[in-house]
Amino acid sequence: MATPAPEPRKPLIRPRRCLLASRWRRVLGRACRVGLVLVFFASCASTLLLRATAAEPVRPVSYYRDVLPLFKRSCTGCHHPGKLKGDLDLTSYASFQKGGKHGPAFKAGDPAASLILDEIRGPDPSMPKEGDPLTSQEVELFERWIKEGARDDTPPEARLFQPKEPLVYTAPAVVSALAFSPDGKLLAISGRHEVFLFDAVELRLLDRLLGEAPRIESLCFSPDGTFLAVAGGAPARFGEVQIWDLATRKASRSWRISTDCLYGLSVSPNSARVAFGAADKLVRVLAVADGKELLRLDNHSDWVLGTLFTVDGRRLLSGSRDQAMKLMDVATGQFIDDINKHIEGVLCMARHPREDVVAYGGDQGTPRIYRISDNQNRTAANNDVNQLRELERQPGPVYAIAYSPDAGVLALAAAGGQVELYRTADGSRARTLAGHSGPVFSLAFDPKQPRLATGGLDGLVRVFDFTSGELVAVFTPVEIEPSAGVVAAQ
Repeated sequence: MATPAPEPRKPLIRPRRCLLASRWRRVLGRACRVGLVLVFFASCASTLLLRATAAEPVRPVSYYRDVLPLFKRSCTGCHHPGKLKGDLDLTSYASFQKGGKHGPAFKAGDPAASLILDEIRGPDPSMPKEGDPLTSQEVELFERWIKEGARDDTPPEARLFQPKEPLVYTAPAVVSALAFSPDGKLLAISGRHEVFLFDAVELRLLDRLLGEAPRIESLCFSPDGTFLAVAGGAPARFGEVQIWDLATRKASRSWRISTDCLYGLSVSPNSARVAFGAADKLVRVLAVADGKELLRLDNHSDWVLGTLFTVDGRRLLSGSRDQAMKLMDVATGQFIDDINKHIEGVLCMARHPREDVVAYGGDQGTPRIYRISDNQNRTAANNDVNQLRELERQPGPVYAIAYSPDAGVLALAAAGGQVELYRTADGSRARTLAGHSGPVFSLAFDPKQPRLATGGLDGLVRVFDFTSGELVAVFTPVEIEPSAGVVAAQ
């Protein structure tokens, strides 16, 4: 019997829903496998990271990177050289370590004996007096820094260089200030961190008066001839006034005053006060005896670059880049008036030797001469009623100006590197003193001889006979040693 032929098999037809489900299962399966791999690698990475973190030691607290920025943010507004609340200066490690009227601010390695922590922690901390208190994390930072030894890690490039002995110069220093003593025997010349004291007759170096301020901006002998006052500082760090006793040639007093350089120093006729301006826009008057601040004028809106006392010493005039020359009463500290119309920034000032008359040089190059008097007679048109004379415009800003001892000649130094002499009687030009290789920043008349000393960018001091225009001498204040290893930077 024949075997029947098998029936043809029907093709397998799966429902569409089953096909979709199968595909999703395959996709999910692959995703799960990838996910497991990712989880595995993430777990490994996490483990390695934890091990690395556990192995890495906790970074010590840095004074320069961690502590000092907190001071700048919250504390130095009340604790800087110009405002020593509690006699505490927090602008540098040395002054912070020194502490204030209650003693050292901290004891390295001993948080319990460190006063600073008592001041900044607790529910109602004493510091900062204004603004938000430090967070608990920031307080803990201070405490840990002290516990770790309170080390000063300020990098060398950020430290203020304080020379212990006279510098060795590889190039002449810019001469920013000059002054003759009242008897004409001494000539003071600015240097780097120091003042060169010369025999003014023989032009021979007598001494080097070494101070802390890297920049010397202003020099002034006292009218009684007993001391030399010096003003300067370190830009954006501190301003300093130094008082040098001329009998001993020693610094008898010095005071840090501001957080920036000081300018335009002057001494009162009785030699009891010094006045000066600053980059912080303030004018200050100090007692020479103890440095006590007697007056402060805050009416200027820009750097104050010049001050001078009237003939009787009862009033003080200040000049600023804000274009104003402001007059104040020394006894009361009361602001009196602006004596001038605001035309150009005041860069330098000089008073007539015997009269309350001032000459100034400005940033637009036109020297002007004014009476030192209030300006009440001006009208709504703001007439310049105190102006006595306007001299010819110079090719650039006027950086220095000075009266001759008899007030017959007015000298001024402009940006072109020339010194111009004008007759005060009629404002006519008397002479040009040429030969400078760069801008001139300082002028000083010899009170006893017809000589004018000039100094500027090239670092040379030139002495002229201003009646004839003859160059009497030219010299560098200190010997230059090109191969020296210690450099007096410019």
